[in-house]
Amino acid sequence: MVKTPDEIALMRQSGRLLASVFEMLDGLDLSGRSTMEVNDLVERFITVDLAARPASKGQYGFAYVLNCSINHVVCHGVPDAGAIIRGGDIINLDITLEKNGFIADSSKTYLVGAVAPAARRLVKVTEEAMWQGIGQVRPGAHLGDIGFAIERHAKRNGYSVVRDYCGHGIGREMHEEPSVLHFGRRGTGMRLREGMVFTIEPMLNQGSRKVSTEDDGWTVVTDDRKLSAQFEHTVAVTGDGVEILTLRRDERGRRGVMSGEEVGEGFP
Repeated sequence: MVKTPDEIALMRQSGRLLASVFEMLDGLDLSGRSTMEVNDLVERFITVDLAARPASKGQYGFAYVLNCSINHVVCHGVPDAGAIIRGGDIINLDITLEKNGFIADSSKTYLVGAVAPAARRLVKVTEEAMWQGIGQVRPGAHLGDIGFAIERHAKRNGYSVVRDYCGHGIGREMHEEPSVLHFGRRGTGMRLREGMVFTIEPMLNQGSRKVSTEDDGWTVVTDDRKLSAQFEHTVAVTGDGVEILTLRRDERGRRGVMSGEEVGEGFP
């Protein structure tokens, strides 16, 4: 659960490589591409350009390197050559990467072409909710502080938080302790300690938080077929705050919504 400084240094390398995968995707026009085409692009980039391993491939029997969740798909969308990304869609790409024995995990919801204002707002608030959760991370804080901040921001904006899936510890294994809920009460749950590494990955729905898994055994959808969005980062608890191991270059120095503090590679 708690990583040594040397282990965090290796995780930092994995995180930076994974951030570069998203930076590559940021430069692509996703419209008109199949989700399988995106999967194959990401696999080639991770294995060839970065000399790393796509950690999701083969995990729990999953055959692909990423999850691609479009519109009302909440998470775990399966790449498909027949699934074409179209203008107006929102799509979450959830990617993992292993380098030197340590795994990083991150996701981002992309706006494809001209997206309706209601969908654009959901994506914006979901990203903000993730930053709200990250802003609670420091030694001595509680896991419940993270969930409380995320849920409060979601509810204030009229959205529900999916409760069936959560963040998780990460390191040599994809899923380690602790579980990081995206709802909760302040001052409850495990106390955070320097060296802990875990993901924060809220999923917000336009309508009900209720979800179901489709017959493929992977794809999770909203029961009411309303839109869902997700963002995720892998973070480490530092001596005085948090370091975002999967931070992308476009996020460095930006003004977040984490109690009004500046977002950087590490902050108090």
